[in-house]
Amino acid sequence: MGDNLEPVPHLHDVVIIGGGPCGLAVASRLSEHMPAASFTDDEHKRYHWLKKRQGKVSVKAWRTGVVKQANTCSVPNREKVPDLVVLDATGDSWMARWDHLFKTFGITHLRSPMFFHIDPAERDGLLSYTHMNGRGGELTELRGCVGREISKHKWKKRVKAHREFGDGPTVDERDRNDYFVPSTPLFASHCGCIVDRYGLRQDIVRQEKAIDIKYDYYDDVCETDKVFRIETNKQVYYSRTAVLAVGPANEPTIPSYPGNENAEAATHALKIREFPSQPVQDKISAKMITNILVVGGGLTSTQLADLAIRRGVTRVWLIMRGPLKIKHFDIGLEWVGKFRNFEQAAFWTADSSEERWEMIKTARNGGSITPLYKKVLDRLIANGKVVLSLHTTIKSRNWDAASQTWDVELSGDHAQKLPPIDHIYFATGVQSNFRTLPYLQSLLKDYPIEDCGGMPCITEDMQWTDELPLFMAGRLGALQLGPGAPNLVGARIGAERISWAIQELLSKDESEQSKGSRSQFDYLTARGSRYEALAEE
Repeated sequence: MGDNLEPVPHLHDVVIIGGGPCGLAVASRLSEHMPAASFTDDEHKRYHWLKKRQGKVSVKAWRTGVVKQANTCSVPNREKVPDLVVLDATGDSWMARWDHLFKTFGITHLRSPMFFHIDPAERDGLLSYTHMNGRGGELTELRGCVGREISKHKWKKRVKAHREFGDGPTVDERDRNDYFVPSTPLFASHCGCIVDRYGLRQDIVRQEKAIDIKYDYYDDVCETDKVFRIETNKQVYYSRTAVLAVGPANEPTIPSYPGNENAEAATHALKIREFPSQPVQDKISAKMITNILVVGGGLTSTQLADLAIRRGVTRVWLIMRGPLKIKHFDIGLEWVGKFRNFEQAAFWTADSSEERWEMIKTARNGGSITPLYKKVLDRLIANGKVVLSLHTTIKSRNWDAASQTWDVELSGDHAQKLPPIDHIYFATGVQSNFRTLPYLQSLLKDYPIEDCGGMPCITEDMQWTDELPLFMAGRLGALQLGPGAPNLVGARIGAERISWAIQELLSKDESEQSKGSRSQFDYLTARGSRYEALAEE
C-alpha cells in the first residue's frame, strides 16, 4: 500500500535563476552571517575570533563586566543556511556565461575597480585576496582617476585659460589602491574562493532553462502558504522565494536593414561561438584578404576589432552611430567612487520612476571605451588595420552568394560603399524589457506590475510586490539600485537588500512553524493550560 504513495515534492527556501555574478552574490550573501555591510572592520575581527573559538575562551562583556566562562564541552553552532538551488541556462557551474564571453572576447582585465566585487564578508575582499596570494602583479592601475594626475604646470595653464579642471570628482590619494583593475584569472580565482568558502559548489548550479514561473497554493507541497512553481526544460522546482538574476534578460537581436539576409554571416556579439567565424579563418589560413565590419560604440566593439586583427584579419571596419566616448567605467566616476553618497541620495529621493530612469540614462550615456583601449584603437588606426567611422550607420547590406561576402553601403558622416565584407558583428548591446520574457507571462497575468523603460517598478526590498517574494537582481533592479545595477557594484548592493528580505521572510515562516510545534508539544505533554489551544482557534 505504501508503495503507491507519490513522494512529496521538495520545497526549497530559495531558487535563484541565473548563475552569473548577481546570482553568486545573492547565494554567498545568504550564506554569510556577518556581512561587511552590517559590521565594521574591528567588529569583524572580534566576531570572527570569537566564532573560531566558540566556547573555548572566557569572554567579558564590556557593558556589564560579566565574564562568561569557557565551556570545554561546547559544540560550535552552525547557523542555518537557506536551502537553495541555482538554475542557469548556460552551464552547471558558476559564472559559466561570464567565463565564456570573457574568453570569446579575449578580455584580459575587468573594467571595474577593486572595490567592485561580490564578496559579502569584506569591503576590500578582492584587494585582500590579491595580496594574500601574492598576485599584485595581475593588477593594472587606472591612470587618471586618483588626483587626476595633472601637473602643476598644466593646472596653471588651465587656470590662466579660464578652463575648468576636469568634468568629474577628484579621487583622494588615500584611495589609490582601489583604482586598479584585476586580471580576468585573478577575479575568477576570487569568485572560486567565495564559492568554496560557502560550500556552493556541490550540485548547487544546474544547467536548466526556466520556462514558466507561477506563485500559488499547491497542497501537495505546502498546505498553508503560496509557493513558487518553477518549470524548466527538465523538471519542476518548488520554493518559498525566488530570485531573478538573469543579466540583460532578453535575447540579443540584430537590427534589420534593407537587403537580403544571411544569418550565418551576421552575428550579435553575445551569440559568438568562435571568433572569427570558420569561413573567415579558412580565408586567413589560405592567405586571402579578409574584411569584417563591427557595429557598436561600446568597449566590446573595440575589443572585437583588436582581437580580429590579432587573429589575422586583414582589416576591420568599425562604425558608430554617435561620437567616440572615452571613460574608465561605463558610468560616471561620481557613481563609482567609494563615497558616492551624493548621487545615490539624489537618485533615491527622486519623485518618480520616470525621473530615476532619466538619471540612469544620463549616468550611463550609451557605450564608451576605456583610455587604455583608446590607445589600442589609435595604434590600429595608425597602422591602417582599423577604419573608424563615427556618426555612421548601415544604409543597406546584401549577401552575395557567389563570393560569400556582404555588399555594404554606409550612410552618415562617412557615407560610402565598403569593399566585400566577410562577416558583420553587432556589438549593439541588449534592449531589456521584462514584459517580453516568456517565463514571466504567468506572473504578469496574475500579479500585474508597473514598469518604466522596460524595467519593473519593484519595492525597495527588490521584490516584485509585497505579496510576491520574487526578487530582481542586476539590471532588472535598476529602478532601485541606480545606474550601477548591471555592474558588480549593483550585484553586491542588490544581494544585500535581497538577502535581508529573504532572511526576514524565512525566519518569519520558521517562527510560525516552531510556534505551532511548541503548542502541540505542550498540549500532548499536558503542560500549560489546555484552554490556550481554544484561545488560538
